[in-house]
Amino acid sequence: MTIRPVRKLLVANRGEIAVHVLRTAHELGIATVAVHSDPDADAPFVALADEAVRLPGATPAETYLRGDSVIAAARATGADAVHPGYGFLSENAGFARDCQEAGLTFVGPAPAAIAAMGSKLEAKALMAAAGVPVLPGATVGPGEDARAEADRIGYPVLVKAAFGGGGRGMRVVRDPDELAGALEQAAREAASAFGDGTVFLERYVERPRHVEVQILGDAHGTVVSLFERDCSVQRRHQKIVEECPSPAVDAQLRADLGAAAVAAGRAIGYTNAGTVEFLLEESGAFHFLEVNARLQVEHPVTEMVTGLDLVALQIQVAEGRPLPESVRAARLDGHAIEARLYAEDVPAGFLPTTGTLDRFHVPTPPGVRVDSGVSDGSVVGPHYDAMLAKVVAHGETRDEAARRLARVLARAELHGVVTNRDLLVGLLGEEEFLAGRADTAYLDRHPELTNPQPAAATRVHAVVAALARQARNRSTALVLAGFPSGWRNAPAPPQAVSYAVGGRTYAVTYTIRDRGAFGRDVDVAVDGEDLPCRLVTAAPERVVLESGGVRRTYRVHTVGGRTYVDGPDGTAALVELPRLPEPGSVAAPGSLLAPMPGTVVRVLAATGESVTPGQVLVVLEAMKMEHTVTAPAAGTLSRLTVAPGDQVQPQQLIAVIEEQPPEYAA
Repeated sequence: MTIRPVRKLLVANRGEIAVHVLRTAHELGIATVAVHSDPDADAPFVALADEAVRLPGATPAETYLRGDSVIAAARATGADAVHPGYGFLSENAGFARDCQEAGLTFVGPAPAAIAAMGSKLEAKALMAAAGVPVLPGATVGPGEDARAEADRIGYPVLVKAAFGGGGRGMRVVRDPDELAGALEQAAREAASAFGDGTVFLERYVERPRHVEVQILGDAHGTVVSLFERDCSVQRRHQKIVEECPSPAVDAQLRADLGAAAVAAGRAIGYTNAGTVEFLLEESGAFHFLEVNARLQVEHPVTEMVTGLDLVALQIQVAEGRPLPESVRAARLDGHAIEARLYAEDVPAGFLPTTGTLDRFHVPTPPGVRVDSGVSDGSVVGPHYDAMLAKVVAHGETRDEAARRLARVLARAELHGVVTNRDLLVGLLGEEEFLAGRADTAYLDRHPELTNPQPAAATRVHAVVAALARQARNRSTALVLAGFPSGWRNAPAPPQAVSYAVGGRTYAVTYTIRDRGAFGRDVDVAVDGEDLPCRLVTAAPERVVLESGGVRRTYRVHTVGGRTYVDGPDGTAALVELPRLPEPGSVAAPGSLLAPMPGTVVRVLAATGESVTPGQVLVVLEAMKMEHTVTAPAAGTLSRLTVAPGDQVQPQQLIAVIEEQPPEYAA
């Protein structure tokens, strides 16, 4: 086969995967081009590329899903190859074919292989023919009796999108009466996310492990396995923690999984990087799930334990080169764990959050890798996936990797949006996870991780915020700047400030007295309860407190009326409250507010209509997932402020319900 070196690579993606591809291309001496939507104009990946082309618009459909625009950008810049990353156009056989017809090297599998794996239904049939174990299932197209097929398969059944993945277009159905609604919702969600609403049924395996095998194939007939990854810790059928190797896989099972994955790759003549996903039962039996004909989000854990750069190998294979000996001879070296850091509100049901990242810093000591597409000042909007970064830790043992990852996450400064950091830190230290027993139902068994109790340390964080505030005020004082704020010759009331944290208010009062040998004495109370401590030092961005003989240092970052405190006992984002509330700032009783930014896709009730508790009133879509707004109590829908197609922002008024008096309630 003729070698066709890549000279200039266009990256048809965004965020952290675009950064990774661009950096690898530069290391290989390849010039690069980025394409970007309007919201991404100032994103780090755009600045990293040698050239960038604007794709007008904001939504994926207007920008990153426009194959014609991407190819036009390649022509305009003289790029001779396209790397699709993952998501968007990465598994679009038509786009891969269009690239080839335009004379562009597509850094991925052949269009025929993508097409064969693009439909999960066709993929299952091919795998069964190749001897790979598959789960029983059924199509549910027009004219099909979905209920009869579900009865044949046996409940519970899983409704799945035939095209795409990432948990979108997927519903578990345990009751036959719920089947029709699940099919309708899954089809609508799949159509929105992947442009095709085809869904099918499959037997649902209770509490399996999700194990996948990384494969690489070249154009010379070689297909190899690069070991397995365990992706069992999930929320809403989407992975949040992945590791390599799997703690549930021994040498024999690893060989069996690898052989099945290679057989799957050879059955379709697979080239480039791909992943064969399996459901692993406790008995050791495994079943084919799907082939992802692209690079996976979690590929860094494989890179960490093998020392290989999968993106570099993708480019080399696309150039027509055979897989190098380093791939054939790859061995597992230690253990790697990846955590997906999302902008989301975990206690609220993993709702995506938006806002400006006032500060984004994750430590990177030896053994830690951070793949991120954001930086200080980045805006997290509603149009794309809410993942901020992938944080990966490597260690000689699994325990070492878990400890290392938990520490860097705990010490990260993540200011401006709510994230899932506390969930990640909590599970990395949880007993069942550390014992290697996590399966896909892991988070269901551990509600304490998704609904954490308010940290007692928040009282201390409020005190730290107050003391940093007084230090900031004194640093800008025009007179007597060396005196503590509130200082008087005669006794005076303590200074007071209140902060809101996670729906709670903390009222702090404090008086700073004379400087002692090792700091200043400070009289502090939170909500009227004394908090014994000694102030070692206070500056606008650093406060050191001593309590019970233990000295702790806190980092403080203030933006507007919000103060972020990071310390050894946790983190907090505190909003300073005005002494008197602004007129009209309190929502009317019965108000229903948007829990997140998104688009109204359906309104299921009308003004004046009587509603019951739990009744769905409005359906919102954000990050291509649907979320419902329900009636909290029986009453009358007295006001409705949205219609299908409207864009809403967090805490925007959606509706008002006049609750029925108890004696009239049904």
